[in-house]
Amino acid sequence: MSNVCEEQVFSSIFKSNSKTVFNYIYYKFGNAEKANDAVQEAFVKLWENCAKVSPEKAKSYVYTIANNLYLNVIKAEKVRLKYANSVNEQSSNLSPEFLMEEKQYKEKLENALNALPENQRTTFLLNRIDGKKYAEIAEMEGVSVKAIEKRMHLALKSLREQIDGL
Repeated sequence: MSNVCEEQVFSSIFKSNSKTVFNYIYYKFGNAEKANDAVQEAFVKLWENCAKVSPEKAKSYVYTIANNLYLNVIKAEKVRLKYANSVNEQSSNLSPEFLMEEKQYKEKLENALNALPENQRTTFLLNRIDGKKYAEIAEMEGVSVKAIEKRMHLALKSLREQIDGL
């Protein structure tokens, strides 16, 4: 039977989960540095407790630890999502009017995302940006698929009300 304390097993768990755990926490924190810290600390805790955690439970263990670290941080500070967009605004072939409308739309979207409750925002971003299925998000969040469907419905409803044409 494989053991999380074996370097190969631990390395495999890290490689297959660290990016998704990072994104999950990033969408909650809105801060890459803090998300990175939470992910690193979660995997350090997994390594420290490797004898107590089976390989099958390692993924949910890391999500739980990272989420708990996040919850501890937000007790001390207010979380604000900085929604990054990689569109190059310096593109010379776009009209100034288009660039202005795009900037206003991005601001509206960012404000609308920031206005969502944290659980709806996280669900929305994990689904729409990371392409996670509802079942995967439900597992990460420790809730039912029905709860994720409800969050997504409420998030979309709220975003549609705040942004024309979404």
